[in-house]
Amino acid sequence: MSTPSAAAEAAALIHAGFEDYHARFRAITQRAQRRFEARDWAGANEDAVERIELYDACALRMAAQLEAHLGEALRDRALWRGIHAHYAAIVAHLLDQELYKTWYNTQTRRFFKTRGVDADIEFVALDIEPTDRITHPVARHSYAVWSNLPRVCQAILDDYPFAAAYAHAGLCAIRIAEAVSRRLDGWGSDPVRAIELLQTVFYRERRAYLVGRVLGAERIAPLVIALVHEPGGIRADAVLTEREHVAQVFGYTRSYFHADLATVGDAVVFLRTILPSKPIDELYTVLGRAKQGKTERYRHFFRHLQRDPDEPLVHADGERGMVMLVFTLPSYPLVFKLIRDRFAFPKESAREEVMAKYRLVFHRDRAGRLVDAQEFRFLRFPLRRFAEPLLREILAECRDSAYVDGNDLVIAHCYIERRLRPLNLYLREVGADAARRAILDYGQAIRDLARSNVFAGDLLLKNFGITRNGRAIFYDYDELCLVAECRFRALPDDEGDGASGSEAWYVGPHDVFPQQFPRFLGLTDELRDALMQRHGEIFDVRWWLELQQRIAAGERIDVPPYPAAACLTPEALLGYSLI
Repeated sequence: MSTPSAAAEAAALIHAGFEDYHARFRAITQRAQRRFEARDWAGANEDAVERIELYDACALRMAAQLEAHLGEALRDRALWRGIHAHYAAIVAHLLDQELYKTWYNTQTRRFFKTRGVDADIEFVALDIEPTDRITHPVARHSYAVWSNLPRVCQAILDDYPFAAAYAHAGLCAIRIAEAVSRRLDGWGSDPVRAIELLQTVFYRERRAYLVGRVLGAERIAPLVIALVHEPGGIRADAVLTEREHVAQVFGYTRSYFHADLATVGDAVVFLRTILPSKPIDELYTVLGRAKQGKTERYRHFFRHLQRDPDEPLVHADGERGMVMLVFTLPSYPLVFKLIRDRFAFPKESAREEVMAKYRLVFHRDRAGRLVDAQEFRFLRFPLRRFAEPLLREILAECRDSAYVDGNDLVIAHCYIERRLRPLNLYLREVGADAARRAILDYGQAIRDLARSNVFAGDLLLKNFGITRNGRAIFYDYDELCLVAECRFRALPDDEGDGASGSEAWYVGPHDVFPQQFPRFLGLTDELRDALMQRHGEIFDVRWWLELQQRIAAGERIDVPPYPAAACLTPEALLGYSLI
């Protein structure tokens, strides 16, 4: 079977397999516009889950086809070197060839049980940035801006029609124009000269986004227009021109966009012009190409790892986890999380339950408050890169997750996340104003998660991290559950039903006592008072019970992915006219 024709046939089969996956991916993605037009939010959520699961389903089908086609030659390395060469030739002219190569690697890693990388039969390319060679301009609408900006904004809305009507397109255009003018007023003598927007509309949850940039003679600013579809029609809800706000919308704490892009790499290149600090792996991931995002994250990290061969991997800052062992490279903003073999008291979860929690997060609306945890298997590190205390603990307590292979440590299973500063440490390190902002956002994070039917479980400050923009993000998932699954109770002395005795004092596995939350946070009086004043409801059992009733009634509570300051209001008109 190991012949040039056999290699060519297998390469063509793998290529056809990716084309099939890509077509299915786009078919699901294309439903997003219809879901938005019909206000079918439940259907949009079903599509999101289906698309997330699609890659693995198609990869399994591809593996079965290859097994049937290659038979006993399935693990013939000489044959696979030939397949590699033929496949490289097939995809060489494609703009998105990196996506095709990742698909190929998925198959070789499955058949050869690769630990680390195998440059002999895999596409590795650790030494390049794949998008650097992309010069193809992404499809976009371009608008020259003259004195009447509202009319330009009207032309923009005309170029993005929907089956459902705008509630008032002219009024939306006026509001968008006013917002752009006001927020870019600081440009002074460098006025807006052009607006460029991707032709593809981005959809997620209950919003559609027009994504692009504003151009001056020497400046560029992001421009994202968020559209909502209410019972009265479609309207512009927000205009985002601050990179910080756009970065949150495209952040690693959000669910993935549904954007029907014919090619992805050119869109990533464009997005990097408005989000230059956003890692390329996160852009691929937020566009729904999670497997490619993992590939780019791996490449970038290992390029960085090679720059300083003496920098050790060490325990991540923060309290020692009872379920997870967490380590990091101090100069790089990632953490690696290994499940411990046994969990310290009082944790009762099993390994499979912890993994199920991470899958739950992966499939849900993360409301901007849950970090995206990518699952990796069989990463290979030199033993010498580990600080001695860390290596001892891994070998003693994570034998199901890691093992020694010669001079290397193979991480058989881990989760990789963006590194955040633990909230409990952050509050000790910053001034009073920054601490107050952080603890108030912590309270808002609990609200946002609850409204998306997620209860964090363990609300201790050590389980939340602070981003560089000061947002509180939850990252410890071993006790996370749905709000609908909890039994929220008042403390026995305050039970409103007159219950008494042992039944009132019994605490079941799903019982939650909101009144107790503040007692274990370890806050100063000033921070505790600020939290109670702004978010006191989250410590009241009645708030949670009412929320449960709304969720049980089928209500999908909106959690906007941008601050109120970015929203458009009727007061934004300021006398503009389309005439």
